[in-house]
Amino acid sequence: MTIPTIINFKSIGSPELGYISIAEQQKDVPFEIKRAYWTYYTPQNVERGGHANIDKELVLIALSGSIVVTTELQNGEKKEYKLNKPDVGLYLPKLCWHTMKYSHSAVQLVLASNEYSKEDYIRDYSTYLTYNK
Repeated sequence: MTIPTIINFKSIGSPELGYISIAEQQKDVPFEIKRAYWTYYTPQNVERGGHANIDKELVLIALSGSIVVTTELQNGEKKEYKLNKPDVGLYLPKLCWHTMKYSHSAVQLVLASNEYSKEDYIRDYSTYLTYNK
């Protein structure tokens, strides 16, 4: 995948018993998962992200609350996604600039194709616009 894509994860259960959702690498998630992390208690007026990853793919999932994700590809294509269901994820390809805004109760799970490396991040927007061009 080379563009941001919504992923609908399998959901099993009922209102009476509750639900479980499943994300399997190479089946639901289009990469081998090397790292998982989550964000929580993010104040509503804070915007996170503001970067692109050179060699990392991500899947973002709002486990609770809602998250508005704004993406931009190097061709200038911009799109906004609202994640507010725990069985829906957003795939972000390599070199996808993204920002996130959270509701007060938001808990975000991130599945990543690589472990953390500060060298993998492009944090300057003007550098992003000219990277590999």
